[in-house]
Amino acid sequence: MTSIEFAFGFVGQNSSHKKFTICLRLIDFDFASLESEIWIVFASMECEENLMVIFSSHLVTQSNRVSIGFPIPDEPIGDYVGRGWDQSSGTGTDITLFLWNRSLYANGCYTSIISFGDSLADTGNIKKLASMSHAKVEYLQLPYGETFFHQPTGRASNGRLIIDFLAEILGLPLIPPFLDDKESDNVVELGQGVNYAVVSATALDTSFHEARGTINPTANVSLGVELAWFKQTLRSICSDASDCRSLIGRSLILMGEIGGTDYNNPIMQDKSIDEVESYIPLVTDTIISAINELIDMGAQTLVVPGTFPIGCSSSMLTLRGSENKEEYDNITGCLINLNKIAEYHNEVLKSKLEHLRELHPNVIIIYADYYNAAMQIIYSPIKFGFTNGVLKSCCGGEGPLNYNKFVPCGSAFSTVCDDPDAYAYWDGTHFTEAAYKIISKSLFQGQYTTPHFYSLCPTPTPTSTSQIGVGLLGSQVQR
Repeated sequence: MTSIEFAFGFVGQNSSHKKFTICLRLIDFDFASLESEIWIVFASMECEENLMVIFSSHLVTQSNRVSIGFPIPDEPIGDYVGRGWDQSSGTGTDITLFLWNRSLYANGCYTSIISFGDSLADTGNIKKLASMSHAKVEYLQLPYGETFFHQPTGRASNGRLIIDFLAEILGLPLIPPFLDDKESDNVVELGQGVNYAVVSATALDTSFHEARGTINPTANVSLGVELAWFKQTLRSICSDASDCRSLIGRSLILMGEIGGTDYNNPIMQDKSIDEVESYIPLVTDTIISAINELIDMGAQTLVVPGTFPIGCSSSMLTLRGSENKEEYDNITGCLINLNKIAEYHNEVLKSKLEHLRELHPNVIIIYADYYNAAMQIIYSPIKFGFTNGVLKSCCGGEGPLNYNKFVPCGSAFSTVCDDPDAYAYWDGTHFTEAAYKIISKSLFQGQYTTPHFYSLCPTPTPTSTSQIGVGLLGSQVQR
């Protein structure tokens, strides 16, 4: 195997985000094999004499793991092992650089997705719950699902959701719901993920909201219930506790979005802004408690979304609209006070996640900024192809924003637009598939996650090529 020596150059004061340079000392290595528009080897003053720079970029460090994402050639190159050191301190460490086919990247990172949440992630659990309770749920009627699946699946949109696009990005099949149409222990077969999210699920227990006079008209499911389902699943897919920890550790845990329903339902049922804001510490504590529980069970990588802007949906603009123009944002037309609830939730959640990272330095905890990934569309709809009024719903009960709570999308008298791809909002609360696709790309292939999702990957076993990674994986950075 060809030998290479690495030098690490760190620039910047932030301990989590730094400028990173890989310097390579030439030792019987043919750099011509890397010449392409992707790999350009060049001399640089950043490296010591006789060293070459192969890559310089920003990366994220977390605990003793260094991970970095960058374009790679279409064909496998191999793996190169060398000796690395931090130029600032002179300390050394062994490093393995893995370069692989990009099509193999995802499955080497995560073998499955385990998802919790509400209607932003439910891929069909509501369908089974509705059949068991004989409830009428509009999400199970056309035109829901018409764009991609050509039939209702229980997804609260015209097509795919964020979790579907995430699975596609990772090269995994679409993640099936825990409660599907099969009989008995179907989840035993679901080796590449299970989804426990349910339409209208709350973070807080149903009893909390009922005690305050808020009724959940769709489903009485909380995050605690979903976690209990997950634990029930483990009994059928793990042989023992060690096997369960291994399975969970190899999986990407998607924590929602969860919490939005805890605010949306009370707001739509005329609770005051002050009362709803008082729920935020409780909601975020519940999410953090669930994350802690999953980490104790073996979770190694979790994506934790914030909540979407509440004050931009046509349902809120219609039900909580005001004649006072000062209550609206001059640029977007969204309700300022309602968006402040989402912003407050997200700031509290991010603060608690930072504390959680300190408690679990070896666990990758990724904050997904759903709020700003959506707001980029609302600020610049034409740029993203949404030409029919960004706040107006494609499907609904007519009116200025095509929303009427008495004529919801999927009901007999609702109307649906001709081109859902030209609309950001689907039904007054949820986005269209076209919007979710842009949001997903911005999150998982763009800048709206902290740390950046595309830059992180679980550490493969350096001695085994059966686990496939990309970047600098398993590097021990000593300072």
